[in-house]
Amino acid sequence: MKTLLFKNFVRSKGLMLGLLLLFISGLISLKIGKQFLEKNAQIIEKTAHYQQENIDRYVQNVNKEMGLLLYYLRFGMVNHTPNLAGLSIGQRDINPSIISVTIRNLEEQKYTTDLMNPMYQLLGNLDFSFVLLYFFPLIIIAFCFNIISEEKEEGTWSLLLTQAQNPKNVLLWKLAIRYFSILTVLFTLLIIAKFYLSIAFDITFIAFCLVAILYITFWFSIAWLVVSWQKGSSQNALILLITWVMLTIIIPASVNATVAAIYPVPEAFKTTLDSREAYHSKWDKAKEPTIEKFYQHYPQFRKYKHPQGYDYSWLWYYAAQQMADDESLVSSQQLKEKLQQRERLVQIIGWAVPSINTQLSFNQLSLTDIQNNLNFWGALEKFHEQKRLYFYPKIFAEMPVNQENWQQFKLVSFQDTVLISWLTTIFPMLLISLLCFWKAMKNLIF
Repeated sequence: MKTLLFKNFVRSKGLMLGLLLLFISGLISLKIGKQFLEKNAQIIEKTAHYQQENIDRYVQNVNKEMGLLLYYLRFGMVNHTPNLAGLSIGQRDINPSIISVTIRNLEEQKYTTDLMNPMYQLLGNLDFSFVLLYFFPLIIIAFCFNIISEEKEEGTWSLLLTQAQNPKNVLLWKLAIRYFSILTVLFTLLIIAKFYLSIAFDITFIAFCLVAILYITFWFSIAWLVVSWQKGSSQNALILLITWVMLTIIIPASVNATVAAIYPVPEAFKTTLDSREAYHSKWDKAKEPTIEKFYQHYPQFRKYKHPQGYDYSWLWYYAAQQMADDESLVSSQQLKEKLQQRERLVQIIGWAVPSINTQLSFNQLSLTDIQNNLNFWGALEKFHEQKRLYFYPKIFAEMPVNQENWQQFKLVSFQDTVLISWLTTIFPMLLISLLCFWKAMKNLIF
């Protein structure tokens, strides 16, 4: 019986075509992931080259005043992109993986990103996570919607009931053959991805594979539950397609709109506006209050003085730049807190919605989520502060430009740490899958 069921499955041209389309779409997604990683590596390489070229050119042409030179010079920081990001690009196509900043006010520079084609952003990336989240369930639905109903519609159901010792086992074998055929495609793609994208075989990659397997298992459990109601093929297909639309499109879109309404982020604009207002307003005010606030922030620089009677000095200028960051600090902190609150709320909702939980897990494991970008911002702030503390004394003391070793300033890399929460990553989908399968088995009473 098992051999016959397997032969019937293999002989079905429609089912084999479904597996082939799934495999081809998976290969295309891996190619897109490879292009993303290569483009990212090229940008980093070019940025490192142009940063040094830029420094050399400005040092040669703006060599009279350290303060004027540092107005122009940019220093880059890279948010390290693991190769696993080729499978789940996440937020990395929106948030830049490299930012170059001057020692002037930081808040205006943090949110700099590449200009992108709006249509391309609307369509998104056909990465592996997209194929798994959207294409795999459709093929599973096509494979499973008529496991029982086709027997009834073709008139073989009564024959199965009379000749098979346990009809339920026959149906389980039909389901198992389809399940392992999909898993075979999934494993093949993951093995290809491991070598094609040079992904390290570590606990993170294992967790990624496990999440993918659980997501496939969840959809088979849903399909098994629906067919266990023993409705007609058209009804089963309709119910499963509605479930797919709800879980992959409507619910995630509704969650996104709800979270945005609960935690609006006007601070995203207000931070930049406060920073610009704080800096530009200083030109029309007395210089001493600005400098005094700067001394309060950096008491170690109190020995440097603004020349009396002068309307301008580098001490005042960089003090004004510093005040722009200080006065926009509240808005900046509120923005970070709200983004973290959004992320936490979506994670809680994801416990009940496997499609959301899977995407969040993929992004977290690939370091392409919102939290990674917030961590990068924090590292960028420390990097920027280090540059300020290094150059401020040289600017205020009017150190000659040619006394500095400008070759030492290379790109700095920030490498985030993957924190795997096995409970939130695995338990929700596993629990829902087991409940669906258990309920389906209870429904199948012959």
